[in-house]
Formats: sequence, structure tokens, C-alpha cells
Amino acid sequence: MSRSETTVVVGSGHNALVAACYLARAGQRVQVLERDTVPGGAVSTVERFPGHLVDRGSSAHIMVRHTGIIEELELERFGLRYLDCDPWGFTPSDGVRPPIVFHRDLDATCASIAAACGTKDAGAYRRFVEVWGERSAGVMRAFGGPPTPGRLVRAFWGLDARDGGSALSREFLQTGDALLDYWFDDERLKASLAWFGAQSGPPMSEPGTAPMAGFAALMHTLPPGRAVGGSGALSAALIARLRADGGEVHTGDAVTELRRSGRGWQVRTESGRELRADTVIAGSHILATLDLLRAGGFEETVLDDWQRRIRVGPGIGMVVRLATDRLPSYPGASAAESAHGLQFLVSDRRQLRAAHGAASAGELPPRPVVLAMSFSALDPTIAPPGEHQLSLWAQWHPYELADGSDWSAHAEQEADRIIAEVDRYAPGFADSVVQRFVQTPVDLEREMGLRGGNVMHVEMSLDQMMLWRPLPELSGQRVPGAPGLYLTGASTHPGGGVSGASGRSAAHLVLGDRRTRRFPFPRKR
Repeated sequence: MSRSETTVVVGSGHNALVAACYLARAGQRVQVLERDTVPGGAVSTVERFPGHLVDRGSSAHIMVRHTGIIEELELERFGLRYLDCDPWGFTPSDGVRPPIVFHRDLDATCASIAAACGTKDAGAYRRFVEVWGERSAGVMRAFGGPPTPGRLVRAFWGLDARDGGSALSREFLQTGDALLDYWFDDERLKASLAWFGAQSGPPMSEPGTAPMAGFAALMHTLPPGRAVGGSGALSAALIARLRADGGEVHTGDAVTELRRSGRGWQVRTESGRELRADTVIAGSHILATLDLLRAGGFEETVLDDWQRRIRVGPGIGMVVRLATDRLPSYPGASAAESAHGLQFLVSDRRQLRAAHGAASAGELPPRPVVLAMSFSALDPTIAPPGEHQLSLWAQWHPYELADGSDWSAHAEQEADRIIAEVDRYAPGFADSVVQRFVQTPVDLEREMGLRGGNVMHVEMSLDQMMLWRPLPELSGQRVPGAPGLYLTGASTHPGGGVSGASGRSAAHLVLGDRRTRRFPFPRKR
């Protein structure tokens, strides 16, 4: 090749930026085009209140620390630094028994469970971590590349040879609730782990959610991480890496059309720019990508079929971002135990089930289920002296309300209920709130392009995971009938959450296809 090929990346979510970085590092010419004025998509941080660096989307980074991407791209050289969330999980006292504290150290965790739930469950938890730690490591290996059958088999090979692996397959396909009922007796412990697993989106009553609950075992190997300066520090480091390798990022100019042109692509933007690209990587929501193809003249019947079959779902939840004058004070726990990780404000799975059932019916939960995060206790740089910052994530909240009302009529009242839920466990917390910023499902869509308010893009149900995400014919991150167009982002395997794995897979596909075109195998005569 006499010149490096040109790639246009649509969107600047962290997966898109990861793909761009790998391609730029390989010597490709890369331009990232972002509609928003803030790069990073849902992995971004802005000043919502004076002196407060507030995340727009994600807050704790779990999977990306297990992928090796941070090390491969040497992101520490570009300013990225993580602090361990340790303890990584905390469940408040129920008024009778002490809190449950999930430390990175397994012995300390089992001691806490013994005091809060009994020695039987403490022993069961130790065995659970031993079994599901290895299995969750297999899940992470499966997440590390495209979901081909061969790769999936290799990821889990040797974990369980009984019955040809059918026993293991059954356990992976069961519900999270069934998994937790098998291992544990104490409902508060089961509710804590179910709430951790439900951060992937589906309730633990759905088939195939056992690995989502089992993933908690891996937190004793490497816990969730908090990027210093906010979640957006990851995106900032990726952008710095990209620019160091000659890549470009352009914000505030949305792509409006993707059109096949000769052997490449014509990319048109809102400002009227037209770019020629050999390759396009679409890091936008899959439905947004299909809209861009429609504008570019792609076959309507195919697009109609794909759009009908992709399920976004009813929405997942909403967030309340707070500036406070102090941390929540949970009875029987110090800030060192409660404030550094994920605060599971739930004691019974019936609360989770009621919230999901209400959302499925288009109604607000009878009682919000809240995950509280107070990372200013871990990273003081995100809040001014004398103040703290909390993110309260609540599931499940529907995108469309059954009574036809607008979310604006409910946002503040629902935020009050979410804050009151923290106050229920940490009395006096409501009085500590100085300022707040509310993100309803509609707000999440409006600000970050998260269709239907779903932070995972499309439902993380069994039939839309692995080989079927977002559809079987699109799961290979290529688009049939659109050579040179690749997909990345939460719409693709392995799904939502901060992992970067989809971006790395897309980049490897691009580079592999280019090598094939450059050095084609000779035809057999």
C-alpha cells in the first residue's frame, strides 16, 4: 500500500475511542466524529455544580480493568490512574444485624458475612468465590474478542468436564435468583448479590443471569476502580493517546449519513462536511447507525427487519447526582467501610422484583431500589473542600409511562423518593443535600443518545447476548451488504458497561481484513 488507509469513527464513546487508538497505533489515519460537544459518551465527566466534577453516565469501572486494554494502550502514560474501590460493596444494617461489608480481601469479607448472616453463609460465600471466580474469569476471556463459537469454547474449556459440560451449561443458563438460592440462606446477602448482578440490566429472575450474579466473585481478584478525576478520565486518556499517534477528534458535528461510495464510504455531517473513508467504525447506538445507513440509501427492507427485531427494552433506570455537605452516616458502619464502593440499599429481593414488575407495566416503582456511590470519599479532587458528591442510581424506571404523562412531571418527586430511600438507611442524609441534578430515562436519551433511556443500548437478555447481540447477522461486528463498515459499542458483544472489549475487537477485525486485502491468498489452480 502506498498510503495508510483512512478510518472514520462515528461517536466518541469509550469503545469507539479504544478502536480508534488501536488503529492509530498501527499507523492508520483516524478521525473520530462526535455529535456532542463533550467527548466520551456515557464515560464522561462535567462540572455540574461549582467545583464538582460529576459523571454523566458510568461511575465505577469494573470490566475494563480485567481486559488488559489499559496496559496495552499504556494509558497511565496519558494520565489515567485508578483507585481501588475497597471495600467494593456495602449493605447497611437491617436494624438488628450489622452491615455486610464486601472487602477485596476474602477473609475480611467472610468475617463480615459471618457476623451479619451466620457462619454457614460465610463458608458458602468462600466456596462460591472459589467456584465462580474461575468461571467469571472465563466470562472475561469470552468478552475479550468476537463471540465466535470456537472462542467461546476456548474461554470455558476445562472448567467442568462432567457430563460433557452440560452441568456447567445448565448453571450458566439458570436465573441469578436460582444460583443465589442454591448457595445461600440469608435473604439480605442474596439481595445484595442480586442487586450487584442487576446492574447489567435484567432482573435476576431472567434465564441466563446467573453469571451476572456470579461476577461478584471476581471482585476479590480486582475490585471496581474509580478513575481519578471522574469516569471521563478514561476517555480523556484515550483521546490523549489517540492524538499522540496522529488521530483526530472532532466534536459538535453529528454524522448524518453513511453512504457506500466506490470501494469506500462517504460520510456526511450536520455542518455539511463530506469525508471519504476506506473504513467506517460506527460506535453509535445500533439503531442510530441503521438510521445513518437509511439516509445513505441502504436497502430499506433489510433495515426495517433489523430495527423490528432489535429490542431496546422499557428503560432501566434514572440517576440523581448530588452535592452534599457530608457523607451518608450508616448506623454501625464507618465511612471507610461504607463510602468507597457500591452501596446496596436493599434487604429483600421482593423489592427488586416489585420495581421491575412496575417498570414493565410502565409504572414507577412502589419503592425505588437505589445503588449509592460516594466517590468523593475515595477521590477528593471531584468535590470542593468541605463538600461531597454522590450518585444515586435507581432501577427500574420505565422510559414510557403507562398513563401517558411526561417525565418532567415526575422527575423532582421521584428524585425526592430516591433521596428518601438513602435517608431510610442513613438517617439525616436528606438534610445534607446542597444541590442536585436529575437524569430521568428521557434525560439520558436526550443528553447521551441512549435510546429509550437504556444505558446498555439494547436489552442484555439471553437472546441478545454473545452470538446474538444485537442480532445474529450483526454479531460479528460487520454489516452484511456494507463492506468496510464495522460496529462497536454497547450494542455489540459483550454489551453495556465499561470494558472497551468491543472497541479492541473492532480494531482487530479492521486490521485483519486490511492484511487480507493487502496479501490475498493465491487462488488454487
